[in-house]
Amino acid sequence: MKQVQFTFQDDKKLEVELRKLRQWARSNFCSKVLIQICTEIPDRERIGHVCETIERLMPEALYAGCSSNGNIVNGDFSGGSIAVICTLFEYPSTHVEVLQYPLQADTQENVVQMLEAAMDERPWVKAVELLVTIRGMSMTTLCESLSHIRKGVQIFGGGALCENLDQNDACVFSVAAGYQEKGIVFILFGGEDFHVETSFVTGWKPLGSFMHVTAADGCILKELNHRPAYEIYYKYLHIRNDEFFFNNTLEFPFLYRHNGIDIMRAPVASNPDGSLTMTSDMSQDVQARIAYGDPWTILDSVWKEGNKILQFAPECIFVFSCAARRTFWGNNEVGKETEPYQRIAPTSGFYTSGEFLRTGDNVNQHNVTQVIAAMREGEPKELPEKELSMDERTFEGKVSMINRMATFIKVTTTELEEANRKLSEMAVVDGMTGVGNKTAYLQKIHSLDDAIQRGTASFTVYVFDLNGLKGINDKYGHESGDMAITDAAEVLKTVFGKENLYRIGGDEFIAVFDGMKKPDTERCFADLEKAMRSLDLTGKLYKEPLAIAKGAAAFCPGEDKEYRDVFRRADQSMYEEKTAYYKTHDRRRR
Repeated sequence: MKQVQFTFQDDKKLEVELRKLRQWARSNFCSKVLIQICTEIPDRERIGHVCETIERLMPEALYAGCSSNGNIVNGDFSGGSIAVICTLFEYPSTHVEVLQYPLQADTQENVVQMLEAAMDERPWVKAVELLVTIRGMSMTTLCESLSHIRKGVQIFGGGALCENLDQNDACVFSVAAGYQEKGIVFILFGGEDFHVETSFVTGWKPLGSFMHVTAADGCILKELNHRPAYEIYYKYLHIRNDEFFFNNTLEFPFLYRHNGIDIMRAPVASNPDGSLTMTSDMSQDVQARIAYGDPWTILDSVWKEGNKILQFAPECIFVFSCAARRTFWGNNEVGKETEPYQRIAPTSGFYTSGEFLRTGDNVNQHNVTQVIAAMREGEPKELPEKELSMDERTFEGKVSMINRMATFIKVTTTELEEANRKLSEMAVVDGMTGVGNKTAYLQKIHSLDDAIQRGTASFTVYVFDLNGLKGINDKYGHESGDMAITDAAEVLKTVFGKENLYRIGGDEFIAVFDGMKKPDTERCFADLEKAMRSLDLTGKLYKEPLAIAKGAAAFCPGEDKEYRDVFRRADQSMYEEKTAYYKTHDRRRR
């Protein structure tokens, strides 16, 4: 596999470079030639002329391309011209094909079905590159449909864009169907000797506490923690809703987990109702955090990923990088995050309106992300470098101030979250025994009553009371009585589980089991008696075996109208056993 990359502005240079390529391809055996074109200006006439020139000078070549927000040529940013990336495949076993379909919001599933049908006829397919015009469409259906594509096939690519981020102009084009303002191109790669490895890099790090996405509709993020989403940016970052909103929020996108990986979404506009228009669809009911972009952190992530790719020993690397990253860095600096890949192999790509990658079985649409596809033919050749090392002088060997501040905020946030967790736990946990307290019990009752009203209830209630506690207090002291309560709780936890047990006052305990229609009460009570008998009294302040009165009742659909009905039966059962105990032991119930 060989690759030639060049840019041009005038047709003369295009023709000169294509003639060079034709001569080289004919003098060296090439099984397939793929030409990919990226242009910042989606000019139909101009692109048409480029395609005609390729067809005339290199009729054997496949070609495909799209409009972009800037191009990556030889590992560096290239803007203001058209980029041509020509990949020459050398192994006869390698296959490459180009497919293209029109695309609308309601045809995404059908398009994937056509792709699947084509792949059924081409079992050699190992990878699919996609170029797509998003133009404000939700890509959720496309991603979900692509996730069902044959397992093991790598899927990657990017959304078409143009040089002006404020415009929706974009296009795709190929040898298969020509110019389309609303379309999708699939480039199929495969064969016995073809190999590909994909990955992605964000580099943005989470900042602050989690926020619950309480309302979202497609790419419209409506509410966070039941408040208008824009308020978060104003409250924590003091970002105003003005012409600089996008540039200011760019460094602080949202980060959340989706399909087991980190996904980023950046706000592109603030709406009059306080909602935010995001770069892509955002899931509702997820926990999201603001993320921050710091040059040192980003580059560190890029170089680490570069070292992973290095081990694959690729012959060429494609990078699909979000236009937001170009804006973040600026044209003069953005090449810093693609230069490491160029050290490994010829690197090309473009700046996108959304990046696509299959991770596991799921195809995800990313934002503010680099998607990398590394390719080679045959077995890996000797590595050009053993390890990539970032030049620390890039930052004068110092970690930037924002990174240090973010670290400080992260640590303090973690400490606060842990403190809040402990406070929340204390609110529902009994301090003496470690089981649920009365507050937790009342919350449980509320949920059970709701289930009864819905007709979905199924539970069993166990009621316990420590016999002879007054006698222990009178004979051995209240400290001994507290020890007896604690020991009883430990025995009950062993048999009934800490998560099911509540102390509702003094020596009274209740266990609630969801989903238990016919509890094996006799077995449970036998286990309890066995545990009580085996309790070692060595070192105890009280010197006599513990005794626990117990009762149980299961919810009866149609008979029990509320939780209280079940509790009454369980409590009556326990009371009867307790009465019998005191008759036998001649003690008063206290």
